[in-house]
Amino acid sequence: MGGGNYSATIFFSDVVSFTTLASKCSPLQVVNLLNGLYTAFDGIIDSHDVYKVETIGDGYLVCSGIPRKNGNDHAKEISELAFAFLRTVSTFRVDHLPNERVNLRIGIHTGPAVAGVVGLTMPRYCLFGDTVNTASRMESNGKPGRIHISTTTNHHLTNIIGGYVTEPRGEVIIKGKGVMETFWLLGHAGDSHFLSGIAAANADRDTPEPV
Repeated sequence: MGGGNYSATIFFSDVVSFTTLASKCSPLQVVNLLNGLYTAFDGIIDSHDVYKVETIGDGYLVCSGIPRKNGNDHAKEISELAFAFLRTVSTFRVDHLPNERVNLRIGIHTGPAVAGVVGLTMPRYCLFGDTVNTASRMESNGKPGRIHISTTTNHHLTNIIGGYVTEPRGEVIIKGKGVMETFWLLGHAGDSHFLSGIAAANADRDTPEPV
């Protein structure tokens, strides 16, 4: 896959309180936990027009619109992926810790990005640009069980694509970005109760780790 400029939507997710969870596991159990979770996520990716860029520990980076351009569909594809990920973790169980529950913070941003293969010894297909950084900040400033989106992504979903329900979060101070107006993605018109209910349950169960 060669390099190029793209209009894309970027997805970041992170396992909430992963450090605490990992402290209750042996190294092999941590590997098995992440393998089970990521195997489930990889299966979801196969049914969406998205590209898995990388995983770093408990972090998961996905894009749409790169490397295959898909018009304005990239925001929709990533949003549907986010819904599917939350549905999956709501029923995911840790084999050796049956009382523990896995939860995600998810951040999404839409904008221009540059992509290309870098390196010789271990070449990697990488994304570059402020869009990637902003998506990462959406995730790190999000809340457990919720999908935190930027104004640009909100515009794509509600004005260009349509059929999505979002909720203004208000102004948030984002490191390196200043004050930004952001939104919560709740679901589709007519079924927003699903993610609202998941978010309410998760808010009672988890608190975000410091960022």
